Amino acid sequence: MDERKVLTNHVLRLTQTLMQAGVKSVVISPGSRSTPLAYAFAANEHIQTFMQVDERSAGYFALGLAKATGNPVVLLCTSGTAASNYHPAVTEAYYARIPLIVMTADRPHELRGVGAPQAIDQLNMYGKHVKFSVDLPLAEDNDELDTFLERHTQRAVAIAMTQPIGPIHLNIPLREPLLIDFDRPAPSITFMERIVGENELSLPMKGQLNNLIANAKKGLLIVGEMPINFDKKAFWHFAKSLQWPVLCDPLSNLRSEVPTDCLHLCIAHYDALLKSEHFADIAVPDTVIRFGPQPVSKPLSLFLKKTKPTVYVVFDESPEFRDSLGVVTHHVQASPHALFTAVDQLQRTEYAKLWATANQEAEQCTRHYEGTLGDEGIIVKCLLDNLPTGSDLISSSSMPIRDLDTFFCATEKELMVFANRGANGIDGVVSTALGIERARKRPTFLLIGDLAFLHDVNGLIVSRFHETSITIVILNNDGGGIFSYLPQASESNHFEELFGTPTGLTFEHIGAMYDAQYASVHAKEEFVQEIQKDKVKPIRIIEVFTSRPVNVQNHRAYWADVVERVKTIG
Repeated sequence: MDERKVLTNHVLRLTQTLMQAGVKSVVISPGSRSTPLAYAFAANEHIQTFMQVDERSAGYFALGLAKATGNPVVLLCTSGTAASNYHPAVTEAYYARIPLIVMTADRPHELRGVGAPQAIDQLNMYGKHVKFSVDLPLAEDNDELDTFLERHTQRAVAIAMTQPIGPIHLNIPLREPLLIDFDRPAPSITFMERIVGENELSLPMKGQLNNLIANAKKGLLIVGEMPINFDKKAFWHFAKSLQWPVLCDPLSNLRSEVPTDCLHLCIAHYDALLKSEHFADIAVPDTVIRFGPQPVSKPLSLFLKKTKPTVYVVFDESPEFRDSLGVVTHHVQASPHALFTAVDQLQRTEYAKLWATANQEAEQCTRHYEGTLGDEGIIVKCLLDNLPTGSDLISSSSMPIRDLDTFFCATEKELMVFANRGANGIDGVVSTALGIERARKRPTFLLIGDLAFLHDVNGLIVSRFHETSITIVILNNDGGGIFSYLPQASESNHFEELFGTPTGLTFEHIGAMYDAQYASVHAKEEFVQEIQKDKVKPIRIIEVFTSRPVNVQNHRAYWADVVERVKTIG
């Protein structure tokens, strides 16, 4: 068999195996060495291909696709520093437990370490930020190698999809010539199927958990970020049986579509409530059950670290359970769904009433919050109020996700909220949002600060290759707003230079470059008018000019109002 046929069989076998393993999408950045694989993916009518010329952005776009679907997504690039640019997204995927299949084309072995162009050491280049890394063999006319390639690729995807879910790396050396035969049929795959069993609780385990729950006097449910397939209806049925207050992180997506008979259990304003020393003192739980990672709220983390509940149960399908506070007493390696049918009906307690009463007071503060000119909180509140049911909201890290936590009241609307909270960075947010929008194809809104937008302006390039539809709300406070809340803000020397980092940039010209529907606003009334206008272009940018000092002042006034309203509770 000639070299071209050997190479064609090799890459078709690889792409067919990936498809069989559950891959439905691939994000490709153009390059020479990856040519055979790019052609093989493009020729496969069962795999959707996306193009993004910027590999750093491509990584986050793929991450958005995988986050929104729960399916493994392939990233493909050429050799050299192209592969290096994937590293930030790979890191986020590792800590956020997102299944990326990173495929880096490489020079053949004889061109490594000898000064060949565009050749770097790609073996294990992502270090501990991938679950599995392999340097695949070169194409050969060899039945045993074909068998190995199929099964090793299946193993790799299985590792990516096994808890803790995460990225894997396939390094693929390819020798010239790099063209394939498009009319050649895909080879027959000999590996048939991977069958995965479910991780369930045994009867003794259920009994043990029932005892812990039955002995609780002040029980608390905490729900952090949950995956896309989390069954909200099953959860609320469980919570209604348990009758414990539920502290719902915005990324739990439990603050939307809340059943009417569970609204009293949905505690959305715990972040503000726990700033009250009085309330924190009377709200100490003896038993906590947490699903997902620790929520965004710092006051909640400080509260749990200080009180150290007697029983703190974490449900996590991975043995690498997350316990950054050092307070977990019981780790249950199972899906949260395993607990939903394991508890007996309980009665509502005074402890649950305490949380519900305080949450109602905080909600009143939130719903009546008016803000002032230059305040970001009122913009976030207005955005949430005007999101249509059936839409998706992607939030940047730093202050946007915290404002979302503060101003997102429980609602019967159907909304989904996403953010990159694996490593909590502000890079790649635009690309992630565009990936989520392409996967879900719903009305999509991105809430982002000016610095985070600057970090990933290149993410908009994907709109030149694929249909997109997104509204981007940029909170432009000319710098890093979150630092104004941190201790370094009390030291005026070099603060603006090192932390405020004002750029003086605005984004009207970026909007024009991408033919976006652009508006700049300052006041909440202007913002509401713009967000309620019809969206007439694929990309809509609403740039809201705010003030860091005003923002801090208004947030602290809001928190003080909540503290004042709950000081007589209990």
